Amino acid sequence: MVPKKSTKKHKLTKEDKKYNSIISRRRIYIEHVNRHIKRFRIMSTRYRNKRRKFALRFSLICAIYNFEL
Repeated sequence: MVPKKSTKKHKLTKEDKKYNSIISRRRIYIEHVNRHIKRFRIMSTRYRNKRRKFALRFSLICAIYNFEL
């Protein structure tokens, strides 16, 4: 889902503003999850270990995050 943007000539209508606010309410939860995963630096920096272990480590980090909830 992509939010609607206004231009100089065409301002957002009330429906468009409501649509954007609904999207932002959903998106904030996803952004918080991304922030917690980046804390482990597996997503924020370059992964320098073996590629086949990336999925395992990423799933373990997600499991740690879910366990905290």
